[in-house]
Amino acid sequence: MLMVTVKLFGTLRIDSGVKELRMEAGSVRELIPLVCRELRRQRPDCAVSEKDLRACLVAVNGVRVGARSRLRDGDVAAFFPTAAGG
Repeated sequence: MLMVTVKLFGTLRIDSGVKELRMEAGSVRELIPLVCRELRRQRPDCAVSEKDLRACLVAVNGVRVGARSRLRDGDVAAFFPTAAGG
């Protein structure tokens, strides 16, 4: 399978205590539950959920992509949580 680097930003990084992961996945959709499981494995009290990850803006190699986007070996997938203000 394909090895990708996952970078977490904003509240994802704060809530998980994790900046970067190396994962095997073929698409962004496939990556989300894997990231969630790995965060919980590393930190069982981690509050980051699959719902949180699905709500993020995702960029692969600096280009915004959707959940159906395929990943290639060596890609860098960055997860940016959306922010609300008021």
